[in-house]
Amino acid sequence: MVLPFENLSKDPDQEYFADGITDDLTTDLSRISDSFVIARNTAFTYKGKAVDVKQIGRELGVRYVIEGSVRRAGDQVRVNVQLIDAETGAHLWADRFETDRANLAEAQNEITGRLARSLHREIVQNVGRRIEQEKAVDPDSRDLVMRGWALLWRPVSLANREEARQAFERALAIDPRSIDAKIGIASVLVFNIIEGWSTSVQQDLARAEQLLIEAIERDANRSMAHSAMGLLRRSQGRLAEAKIEVETAIMLDHNDAKAKMQLGSVLMLMGQPEAAIAKVEEAIRLNPHESNLVGYYWALAVCHLFLGDVDQAIDLFRKARAENPGLWYTHLWLASALGFRGDLDEAKAALAEAIRLKPEINSVTRWRAVLVDVGFSNAQLQALLEKTAFSGIRRAGFPEE
Repeated sequence: MVLPFENLSKDPDQEYFADGITDDLTTDLSRISDSFVIARNTAFTYKGKAVDVKQIGRELGVRYVIEGSVRRAGDQVRVNVQLIDAETGAHLWADRFETDRANLAEAQNEITGRLARSLHREIVQNVGRRIEQEKAVDPDSRDLVMRGWALLWRPVSLANREEARQAFERALAIDPRSIDAKIGIASVLVFNIIEGWSTSVQQDLARAEQLLIEAIERDANRSMAHSAMGLLRRSQGRLAEAKIEVETAIMLDHNDAKAKMQLGSVLMLMGQPEAAIAKVEEAIRLNPHESNLVGYYWALAVCHLFLGDVDQAIDLFRKARAENPGLWYTHLWLASALGFRGDLDEAKAALAEAIRLKPEINSVTRWRAVLVDVGFSNAQLQALLEKTAFSGIRRAGFPEE
């Protein structure tokens, strides 16, 4: 339930802005699959009153209550928000959002978009923590799905991905009709293919496609299903179809930062780096606390490298590496950019780390094959790779074969 946000501004005319934040956040949270959000009219009966969160939880049957405040002074807008467990009254999460937009409509959209994404992530993660703490012997399908997403949204690692897949598989075994479990399994399979962790690429692609087709046939309005299908089509090199799928995901949920990131990646692979940068930067603004910003920084870095902005590319590759040092490809791309700029000692060190993490990628030929498998397949991209990444990695001492 979203309680009416309190207007802390001295100007009573700003009440509409606080109410607008409440309305939009209620609408955005109601888009979360299988969620139950108390309607606006009910929520607003509590406006201006002292409330007992635990009593609200008992009366309305809600697990979480969201409360907040809005303060506007000129073009500066500050929003404070708290997520509260209605059973215990405990504060689970709090954050502050600020913007200096003069356009209030844009400010409202930006704030509610970020709030919805952050709250969705925190609720899912809290369910995952609760299952772990309670050591639930027989959690239901929905709890397992939530646990799966919480694990999948952790920093990228093969162990986290495998644990997430197992949770989704258990959920599907309990409820074979679970759309979310099917989307979750398909997402893990495709992510593993893109990360180079799949040991049965064709079988995993086939299963992911079947699961996503079944999910979309059951409910064509699931943003996450279309986002995952876009990722699948991207991995198949079917970029025009991938673009349609992720655009559909964004149309269904304008707060889907991951879909906006995917659209940026698709545009990059279609040879449109400038347009890709705009979409990835928009995704970061919408979800600045994303646990896997490594992919966002990597995509931006590749785009800047292709555009010839090598210094910016290197800075972004370094950011990607710092976000998750265990991913081989960030080291390899950094080595290529450093080699391209002529910083050979640092390039060789990054190259050595990439090979340590992924020994089988030990030549330009093998790297090229991996890149083709994840969508770098058209002639324009191959030309850009030859001019930039492959040229730089050869200077760093990477053999051709």
